[in-house]
Amino acid sequence: MRLSWLSPALLATALLPGCGGSGTSAPVGVEQSTQVRIANPSVPAGDATELAADNQAFAVDLYQNLRAQAGTGDNLVFSPVSVSVALAMVYNGAATETAAQIQTTLHFTLPLDRLNAAFDALDLAVTTPPSGGDAGTFQLSLANSTWVQKGFTILPSYLDTLAEDYGAGVNTLDFVSAPEDARSIINGWVANETQDEIPMLFPAGTIDSSTRLVLANAVYFHGDWATSFKPNSPTGTFHAPAGDVSVPMMSGEENASLWRGSGWSAASLPYDGDTTSMILVVPDAGTFDSFEAALTADGLSTILGNGVPAYGGVTMPRFKFSLATSLNVTLAALGMPDAFDATADFSGIDGARDLYVQAVVHQADIAVDEKGTTAAAATGVGFGTLSVESNALIVDRPFLFFIVHQPTGALLFAGRVVDPSASN
Repeated sequence: MRLSWLSPALLATALLPGCGGSGTSAPVGVEQSTQVRIANPSVPAGDATELAADNQAFAVDLYQNLRAQAGTGDNLVFSPVSVSVALAMVYNGAATETAAQIQTTLHFTLPLDRLNAAFDALDLAVTTPPSGGDAGTFQLSLANSTWVQKGFTILPSYLDTLAEDYGAGVNTLDFVSAPEDARSIINGWVANETQDEIPMLFPAGTIDSSTRLVLANAVYFHGDWATSFKPNSPTGTFHAPAGDVSVPMMSGEENASLWRGSGWSAASLPYDGDTTSMILVVPDAGTFDSFEAALTADGLSTILGNGVPAYGGVTMPRFKFSLATSLNVTLAALGMPDAFDATADFSGIDGARDLYVQAVVHQADIAVDEKGTTAAAATGVGFGTLSVESNALIVDRPFLFFIVHQPTGALLFAGRVVDPSASN
């Protein structure tokens, strides 16, 4: 399923996925739930506000963890909405302690049925085309998909939830016999949904013959500025942590809303259609490290809703970069370790406790220039089956042996082995 038109502001406070790869002729089957997407979910305003706050809290937690992993001079980009949507689909299949850990980590406070309805409404709302934009100057799409091993049974209730609230159809693949073909197909889906911005969401080794289920979310955004920066930006100085660097510095006049608070300055740069904007938060000189380390969800909420902005100009660097990362360690550290090991309970997916999360992969990229912004992101979650321990005897010490004629019980040979390296 695809929805179009997503707000970058919401993109920064929610979550999502996508990726790409080479094509393949391997067959793809499709399973359909009997249910269709709920196009007009009934969601109280309070639930929508609560979900936005919960998503923002998780986004800040995720930012702080990714920041701690990065070097002081490393850029960072990710899509909170992509990760949240993908993990909301995971949450629907979790039970017992596994579900409780995911709920706490994602800051979900709504009951499950209301949470799903709120995510459905969020997707539908943010992908509504702005009245003042068109496909050439503003585009946003959000898509979810499910990929399952052929013959692997998924509970109808889980399929119905994915169909009704997340618009995710179920595609069948052969992970067991052709894991690389399956990986290529899923990566190809992501590449297509992100207009080839993310060609390889699942790296080699993240999908193998033990994979039984993959959930994926992809987001694509392109927006021209409502007021463009001046063309042919001159080179200017940017004060990076390791020392000053020379980069193209874009300059605009009366192209942004500006406001300030204690220790920071902010700007909002609207995109064509005036439904979305890029928010810049600039800590006072010399305070970036301490400001970033102290940032909380409440602090971010205060900044985004602070004061009455004035209209003015912004000068900023052009930039373009991407980040691909595994979120296994990050999510385990944030509070949901059980999902990744033998204690996982995803019985809400197949009615058994035989699934665990093999990999949560995320990739995002962004390019900002004088004309506007292009960004894409994808999140993928791969589930594997837990290996079942078999009874085994390790013969690593002296032993007896007997050769028995089974029909009669006759002992044909008998003996012992004390030192198998010796020959008499």
